[in-house]
Amino acid sequence: MRFAEAGLPTPDLDASLLLEFAAGITVLSRMREPDLPVGSKAAMGFEVCVARRLRREPVHRIIGQREFYGLPLGLNKETLVPRPDTETLVDLVMPLVESTVAGNAVCRILDIGTGSGAIALALLANVQGAVAVGSDISRGALTIAERNAAQLGLGDRFEAVVSNWFENISGTFDLIVSNPPYIRSGEIAALDPDVRDYDPLAALDGGGDGLNAYGVLAARAAAHLTDNGAVAVEIGHDQKRDVLTLFEAAGMRKSGEKCDFSGHDRALIFVK
Repeated sequence: MRFAEAGLPTPDLDASLLLEFAAGITVLSRMREPDLPVGSKAAMGFEVCVARRLRREPVHRIIGQREFYGLPLGLNKETLVPRPDTETLVDLVMPLVESTVAGNAVCRILDIGTGSGAIALALLANVQGAVAVGSDISRGALTIAERNAAQLGLGDRFEAVVSNWFENISGTFDLIVSNPPYIRSGEIAALDPDVRDYDPLAALDGGGDGLNAYGVLAARAAAHLTDNGAVAVEIGHDQKRDVLTLFEAAGMRKSGEKCDFSGHDRALIFVK
């Protein structure tokens, strides 16, 4: 198979997903009818998909969709492809959102750098009474986030705001959450081409030490939190100590943390 020869890490899975996409068939239908013929139009579409994948375009960018926390989310070139590691951040803050709704009947969430809306929409889908503002510097990303919210039936609880960090944000929130850019600038060139060549650079590059975004969040989040509010962030696997230092210097204290599926430090939560 060409994918294996090209050294792609999951050649069989990639081929299966792209065939299902090109032919408009599901996993279940393929299981029921494994010898189901593929028409010439679907075969041509599959070849186009194969060519794109061989150029290292990620499968989910070709398909235009990725599942996150059980939700199908549309993508475009201005959004990151949501990754399973980020579900760790959702798991970490979910109890806070639930308890806030239980006590106050509502939980106001600000998702900074929302992209496709993944984090905010996962929380809204699982906690009735939660409402969210998703902010992003990219209008194109917010267009997708709004579309995802509408298609999931969450549009009435999700507001998209074009903002560079807190620039256009008003009011206070029970939870501020973010998966910010945290890759060191000097490490971008060495990333897997699926990421380096297709994810938006602004969503990856965290500056020389990878900590630029955390500095902004630590310095400015508290002013936008309710008295009992919290801010939670995804971090790189080796950034825990540095991020803790930044938030503690800003007068915040860690109230929780969670490792990802590989056992790496991945999410931290702070309170005033």
